[in-house]
Formats: sequence, structure tokens, C-alpha cells
Amino acid sequence: MSQQQLRKPEEEEAIKYGDVFDVQGKLAEKPVAPKDAAMMQMAENALLGETKKGCAAAAMVSAAMKNEKARFVGHEDVNVDSGVTVEETHLAGKRIITESIDNEVIGQYSQAAPLTSGPYSSCEQSEEEGGGGPITIGEALEATALTAGNKPVEWSDAAAIQAAEVRATGRTSIMPGGVAAAAQSAATLNARASREEEKTKLCDVLSNATERLGSDKAATRRDAEGVAVAELRNDPTLTTHPAGVSASVTAAARLNDQISK
Repeated sequence: MSQQQLRKPEEEEAIKYGDVFDVQGKLAEKPVAPKDAAMMQMAENALLGETKKGCAAAAMVSAAMKNEKARFVGHEDVNVDSGVTVEETHLAGKRIITESIDNEVIGQYSQAAPLTSGPYSSCEQSEEEGGGGPITIGEALEATALTAGNKPVEWSDAAAIQAAEVRATGRTSIMPGGVAAAAQSAATLNARASREEEKTKLCDVLSNATERLGSDKAATRRDAEGVAVAELRNDPTLTTHPAGVSASVTAAARLNDQISK
């Protein structure tokens, strides 16, 4: 190799999906981003009950952390277009797990033996372990603390959180001391704050959402639609945050649909 071909340290590139998984095309050229990894973590937790060593989420978290540390990506970056999925199939007594990003399979695993060749083809899980149950609305709110935790609470967030609380608890009024009340208080204070560092973030409000809800339920498509409408109506630009409250509830509802099939 000539001196011209040697890569200098300052020419280091971001870790892309093609560097981590056996994928081709557009996905292979995308840098692994923190919010991508957080979404995969939530999907694995929904189906497997936890993030498993050797599965996609662990690899993505490692790559995303390195990319963020090297400033190739930001903490709020999302490079996934159509979402992530983790599905299971039962064949000949084996539980087969298939993980995908943007509808492209990045890993397929079996409890007994790896089914694909690649750096992350053996997802560790014992025969006795089962998958997790459906994702609740409270768990989806807590996931938002991971995917958009550094975002200051705005009126659109508070409205989405209130809609989520109503659907989770069945109550039509805001519970004193509940997560919706905290979100509304935060939005009010943030609107008056003059400096960014003074503002209350989503992680401050949602990190223990399940506990503050009191009662909870599995997220459904109707729940996701209601939360999304609330967020849209209260946003000045009539948009939702790509990794915010409605996005998390929507992802949870989608994963619950897959689990129930």
C-alpha cells in the first residue's frame, strides 16, 4: 500500500451500518446514530424482555457512542427512515429472532445456534427465557426520556403527555402530581425561562412515568393516533418530534401489533 493510500488518524470516518452489519445500499452508508440505537433497544426490550448481548442493539449502542464522541453525529440524530423491527418465528422448536432497520434485515438469531454468518449472528438467550409482554404507554413515555430526553418540554410535549396519561389511566382529568401535571408545569416554566440551561427537559418529567401514572395499559394504534393528534395540534409548525412522545407511543403500538401476530 502506498503512502497516499494510508488513512491518517484525522481522516477517520463515522461507523456506518455497513461496517457493523452485512447490509448493502443506502442503509450501509448511514452512520449509526444514538436515537437509532435507542429505538432498537426499546424493540428488543419489548420482545426479549431486555437488551441481549450479541444482538443488534448492543452493537448499535457501541457504534453510536463512538460516533457521538467523535462528533460525527449528534445526541438527537435519527438516521432511520421507516423504523426498526424485532420479530420472532417459531420453527422446529426453535425461537428465531429477526431484527430489521428500514425493512432491511440486519440480524437473524436462534436460541440454539446462529442462523447467519456475521459479527453479530449469535444473540445470547437461554431456552428458559421468554419474551417480554406488550409495551405499555408508561413504558413508551419512559422510552422518550431516552430518545429525546435532552429536549426542553414544550406545550406540544405537554399536550401529548396529557393525552397519553388519559389513555393509560382512563381518567379524563389531570392527576395531581402525575406525569401530565409535571409536563404542563415544565412547559409553563420553560416558556418563561430566558436561558436554555434553565429549562426542564423531557427526561426530568418522563424518567419514572410508569410509576407516576398509577395505572397503565398496552399501547395501541388508537392510543398512538390520539397522542400524535394532541402533539400536532399544539405545535406551532404542526409537526411532531421525530423521537418525541408520539413517536415513542407509535413505535410501541407498532411493536405490540407484531407481538400479537
